[in-house]
Amino acid sequence: MWRINNAAPARSVGFFRVYRPVILENMKQTKTLKVRVKDTHAADLSRMARCVNFVWNYLNELSARSIREKSLFLSAYDMDRYTRGASKDLGLHSQTLQEVSREYATRRKQFKKSRLAWRKSRGVRRSLGWVPFKSGSAKWKNGQVTFNGQYFKVWDSFGFSQYKFRSGSFNEDARGRWYFNVVVEVDVQPSAGQGAIGVDLGLKDVATCSDGVTLENGRFYRDLEDKLVIAQRTRNKRRVQAIHAKIKNRRKDALHKFSRRLVNQHGEILVGDVSPTKLAKTRMAKSVLDAGWGQLKRMLEYKCDHAGIVFREVREAYTTRTCSSCGSLSGPRGVNGLRIRD
Repeated sequence: MWRINNAAPARSVGFFRVYRPVILENMKQTKTLKVRVKDTHAADLSRMARCVNFVWNYLNELSARSIREKSLFLSAYDMDRYTRGASKDLGLHSQTLQEVSREYATRRKQFKKSRLAWRKSRGVRRSLGWVPFKSGSAKWKNGQVTFNGQYFKVWDSFGFSQYKFRSGSFNEDARGRWYFNVVVEVDVQPSAGQGAIGVDLGLKDVATCSDGVTLENGRFYRDLEDKLVIAQRTRNKRRVQAIHAKIKNRRKDALHKFSRRLVNQHGEILVGDVSPTKLAKTRMAKSVLDAGWGQLKRMLEYKCDHAGIVFREVREAYTTRTCSSCGSLSGPRGVNGLRIRD
């Protein structure tokens, strides 16, 4: 939702020629806010989530039969006709049923399957709770979220009274805690940073910037590995979930702080195109997944979009061998050659 001035000065970055968008004041952008719902509402949300699973499984069977017997792919609008009027019996909002139909049609097209996985409400492989809603279904009233005729207390860390809710959902995590996720419109906050910076991803240091700043690998997982093994061997499921949540929060906190500092201080961020999914199939898999390269890239990408600054992934091929002056490929090769820095 930004107005971009194509006459802005351009810069050549590797094989790319990029423009830095010029953002005007009083412009809006969409953003998803996430807050935790108080545990007193967990039972009601779990009941609604079971009904959502029932609707999903019904649409799954309906779509599969339609494809098998009539060779007809039902659209979200077609499936809405089969669930119309069921909201009162299920205790769900009518727009929640429509959102389930839309999500099912989207995922069926994405994965190119006639039948998707069933959503399970019980058992070891239970699906995490999910209750979607459309714009206007959820509102902020009297310091609480109103949805489907009920009030839900949340930890309001964003000041919801100043926002108008759009679409969103209630989601459950592995520990049974519920969160309220909603899309809102916020004012654009352009970054005051200037200049370009390059970020090199690694394992000893998660990220090393061209100005010398590093994000040290805090070993988010390794120092809790012994405690995790003990909890797994004693089959203490809650303890295992708590340790995994602590590791996840540690990693997210460090990556959020690092990415926010880069976005605030610079006007252009360049990151190497190293693939964590490919390296996760090698002997370095444990360290690569613990570093969270993919998560850091996603954070930088959406934060740069919100701040109106340039984010690009550039090719790392031959960068170790290429001379910075003449571009010759006669530089050091192999692991031993990496010791040569001049």
